[in-house]
Amino acid sequence: MTAISIRGLVKAYGDRRAVDGLDLDIETGEVFALLGPNGAGKTTTVEILEGFRTADEGEVSVLDADPRTADRAWRNRIGIVLQTSAGLDLLTPREILTSTAHTYATPRGVGEVIAAVGLEEKADERIAGLSGGQRRRLDVGLGIVGRPELLFLDEPTTGFDPQARRDFWELIRNLASEGTTILLTTHYLDEAEQLADRVGVIAAGRLLALDTPANLGGRASEEATVAWSEDGHRRTVRTATPTLEVRRLSERFVGEVPELVVSRPSLEDTYLSLIAPHVTQADVEDHATTTRKVLA
Repeated sequence: MTAISIRGLVKAYGDRRAVDGLDLDIETGEVFALLGPNGAGKTTTVEILEGFRTADEGEVSVLDADPRTADRAWRNRIGIVLQTSAGLDLLTPREILTSTAHTYATPRGVGEVIAAVGLEEKADERIAGLSGGQRRRLDVGLGIVGRPELLFLDEPTTGFDPQARRDFWELIRNLASEGTTILLTTHYLDEAEQLADRVGVIAAGRLLALDTPANLGGRASEEATVAWSEDGHRRTVRTATPTLEVRRLSERFVGEVPELVVSRPSLEDTYLSLIAPHVTQADVEDHATTTRKVLA
């Protein structure tokens, strides 16, 4: 069954097409990551799927409904975690979650949600006093409190420390195991690799590649790099048969092969090669900076 179906989607701003003839299907129960550089059309596409923006051309079906004309019952079936939220400073997390839960037919328990997003110690403090990461956790809580069938996550772990990100990943895995369909946009390639059943890469509003994280762009069939140290130098060999190469090295050395490393192109390597024709060097450097910050 298909949770989201997109055919020929077009959205233009003036002379620029932010989304340019996009076709995509996302299956029910799937965790799907939509990847792309800034300005690729990710947010515009997601906002159309959520019903917040209208397409210029094409057909969109989300949970068997057109988001432009969907009713309140349809809204009750989806959850949304936006990039930012505002206007809640005078409330506490418990108050806003309780209020939001009342708008859904079968909400999760507020205490359960507070625990799931790690806000137990801040549940009764004003939102104005929360850190950026804590506010982001609250955004996630607001997205899942309605027990949605389909959850939209737009850059959900921005501002999370490494441990909080891993806690969040476990939450997403639990939601997926319950059958929730999840559409995730993220700049963190490790996040996509950890969570997604499939990933799609878009640039200039067009789909460049679509596959599992392991197979995207032919990763699984790419040659491996075997590296080791010998005679004071670092040596490397690219090969389609890395096991055979390691066996040859083990026959040459007594004991362990010095500093042996066998690697294939990472998801980030593949992603950057796919988007390279569509971005500037500044975009690539910005992505690298973001990655370093989150791994710090």
